[in-house]
Amino acid sequence: MNVFTAEKLSKAYNETPLFKDIDISLSEGQKMAMIAANGSGKTTLLRIIAGRDKADTGKVSYRSDLRIGYLEQDPYFVPGASIMDCIFEPGHPVLHAIGEYERLLEQGENVDPYQLQEVIDKLDSLNGWDYEARASEVLGRLGLHDLDKPVNEMSGGQKKRMALARLLIEDHELLLLDEPTNHLDLDMIEWLENYLRRLNKSILLISHDRYFLDGVCNTIAEIDNGQMYIYNGGYAYYLERKEEREMNERASVDKARNLYRRELEWMRRQPKARTTKSKSRQDSFYETEDKARGRKAEGKMEMTMQMNRLGSKILELENICKTYDGRTLLKDFSYTFKRGEKIGLIGRNGAGKSTLLNIIMELVKPDQGKVKTGETVVFGYYSQQGMTLPEDKRVIDVVREIAEYVETGDGNWIGVSQFLNHFNFAGSKQHTFVSKLSGGEKKRLYLLTILLKNPNFLILDEPTNDLDIVTLNILEEFLEGYQGCLLMVTHDRYFMDRLVDHVFVLEGTGKVKDIHGNYTEYREKLEDLPNKKKAVAKVEVIEEKKPEPPKKKNKLSFKEQHELKEIEKEIELLEKKKKVLMDMMNDGSIPHEKMQKIASDYKVAEIAIDEKSIRWLELQEMGG
Repeated sequence: MNVFTAEKLSKAYNETPLFKDIDISLSEGQKMAMIAANGSGKTTLLRIIAGRDKADTGKVSYRSDLRIGYLEQDPYFVPGASIMDCIFEPGHPVLHAIGEYERLLEQGENVDPYQLQEVIDKLDSLNGWDYEARASEVLGRLGLHDLDKPVNEMSGGQKKRMALARLLIEDHELLLLDEPTNHLDLDMIEWLENYLRRLNKSILLISHDRYFLDGVCNTIAEIDNGQMYIYNGGYAYYLERKEEREMNERASVDKARNLYRRELEWMRRQPKARTTKSKSRQDSFYETEDKARGRKAEGKMEMTMQMNRLGSKILELENICKTYDGRTLLKDFSYTFKRGEKIGLIGRNGAGKSTLLNIIMELVKPDQGKVKTGETVVFGYYSQQGMTLPEDKRVIDVVREIAEYVETGDGNWIGVSQFLNHFNFAGSKQHTFVSKLSGGEKKRLYLLTILLKNPNFLILDEPTNDLDIVTLNILEEFLEGYQGCLLMVTHDRYFMDRLVDHVFVLEGTGKVKDIHGNYTEYREKLEDLPNKKKAVAKVEVIEEKKPEPPKKKNKLSFKEQHELKEIEKEIELLEKKKKVLMDMMNDGSIPHEKMQKIASDYKVAEIAIDEKSIRWLELQEMGG
């Protein structure tokens, strides 16, 4: 059964069509990703489906009483409101009670036991413990701990995480997510990927994180040249089928072009013969012309740029130390950069990645240590904070202010118009005012203004945010052939895997580890570490024959005592729920569609019991 069906949707802005007569629908439990170039209308289509915008033509039909959750790119919250006010709205009694419960737990042993018991009784009466477990997991994983913090003291990234948390905690049947991984660190992205994968909801999302798409979605919807193409598989399957479709289209276009040449010759020979008899042939000509000209190959960066000469001395960091608000971000970090190396920076939000980049650029001074930059180094620094473009100028004029021509790696020169074509600013788009560009297009243009200066040391701070997949592929190909040094922060795991040869891991305690290999190789090493530690521990136990002194009996904190008590209640409730579901599964009269949902709920309950039982055992051992 479909949760929504959109038919014959069309939308244009300023007489420029985004899409025309497209159809899209989503069934229960289906997880679909929308892919398209920046400015193709992905966000607009999502807003139309969410009921926040209207199509020029067509309609959207929803299943009766459908509960829809919509995550915007730039969510708005009332200034002065706290995190708890925004996430746990007073109108929802369960969510509000959970908010109170979470706030009281943060007080630890100073909590008023009578207030806490009152909230616990309320949650019991509302059967709200499933909500509480979900809220605790979501808030903790997204790094939202201070629930009394006012919205006006939060960054844009924190607000996006707060909006995502609210959406995941609330009980929606359809989730519409616009770039949900933006402003999340790598650990958060991997958690969200696993969370959404096992979530029994219908999901329609926009994302340019290719690992995320492949991990979460079972359907890909592509808007291409104003049309919608649906691929019933993950991202890898989509790539295969897309290439197949484009090969067929290229063959069709080649055939159309041959016919176009013949028809053009006929049209030129018949300037006065446009009678009724030839009208059908003229119509056929115009259709053929549109087909032959309308389909263009996506731009590919098949060149490298001539960069400034890089000397033997590049960049040296000597015993760099930096502390912010009592937190040590960097402590005695030293490194000498070598020609041509490509390094990725990894660390949680707030671990000091952007601080290190700013220290290198001498925008921030270290507390101790020195930054020694070689005389021939020309930095190109892409920073989210540094993006300033003149809104009243056209794209090509912005670029021409930097250079009229670009020298390629083979010593040839090309005009800036041709250079813009390589990065998908083709035709009329080059003469579009900056103010008319989408957010992703502006970031792409900003990136070009940096590359045009021929830097030999590129520093990229989140270059992949809001860039479409086509542009990411172009940028990746360009950077693969880049001969200078590259240092970057990105939460796009695919992008990092493809480009870097080693990573700096900022642990948030001042220590920076230099790990050989890309991000995935780093994660594999982390997963192997516990097994190695166990092996080492086993050897140590064999070698150490002295008996260990008896362990002192621990005492659980008030919070842990309460958690133990509540876990026992939750396990009991889950066991009852599991038994009811088992009885329903044994009932042969239940329809197949409903049986699938029951089986899925049974599996979720089984997993929850296992997880809570493990935690119960941990607490029992801690308490002796």
